[in-house]
Amino acid sequence: MIINNKKFESGTHIMAIINMTPDSFFAQSRATDKDVLIRCEKAIEDGAEVLDIGAQSTRPGHTPVSSIEEINRFANHIKDIKLHFPQIPLSIDTYYHDVAKYALDNGADLINDIWGLQYDNGEMAKVIGEYDAACCLMHNASEDKYDDLIKDISIFLQNSLNIAKSAKIDSNKIVLDGGIGFAKNIDENWELLNNYDKLNVLGYPLLLGTSRKRMFGGNPEDRLQATLDSTLLACKKNILFVRVHDVKENKEVIDRYNAEHN
Repeated sequence: MIINNKKFESGTHIMAIINMTPDSFFAQSRATDKDVLIRCEKAIEDGAEVLDIGAQSTRPGHTPVSSIEEINRFANHIKDIKLHFPQIPLSIDTYYHDVAKYALDNGADLINDIWGLQYDNGEMAKVIGEYDAACCLMHNASEDKYDDLIKDISIFLQNSLNIAKSAKIDSNKIVLDGGIGFAKNIDENWELLNNYDKLNVLGYPLLLGTSRKRMFGGNPEDRLQATLDSTLLACKKNILFVRVHDVKENKEVIDRYNAEHN
């Protein structure tokens, strides 16, 4: 996969979560106007190779905010982040096409769309294609109802890929996300995690997002070890990216795995 002229081909790489939201489910991940650059710098020092900025919480039970509010939350930061860390690809977590356009106009490199281009009748795909940007296409659904979980996710993501192709999005700039924690119960989340590599049938690299999610039980503060276990699984399944809150600890898992298998 190519993001901002940087090629990610093998191994497992870290996308760091930088939350510009006041209500993210993991309180310790919430960045403020005063510390966003500090958090970005630390994430990079700890081993992040992509930064993912989110301005709307997508936790269960969240209250959606408008595209205008999303833009207002990170409007003063995108250019600063790219100015200070030009070598690090910058991802924006949004499903609003006008937010994506604003972000890409101001230096973002990747759009992380939790609705896999299927939220707005092709407008998001059109924006990404016009800017020749990279994208992460995630599975989502309006309700938790499946005949065959892996098959249904694959069908959704194939439809996303068809939309991307119609919008002339570069196939080398696409990564897929099975959407753990989105429209799935706990058992389904575990089924997906344990069978994540079956999504390889679609022919695109994968991103895994399990960091501190409620499938692991307990409170978000107590879910680090389970997250690290899932990152080790990602290494074993050759998943290209893990999207995480705790960069240093996850990088240590990846480094240990690489040392033992290279």
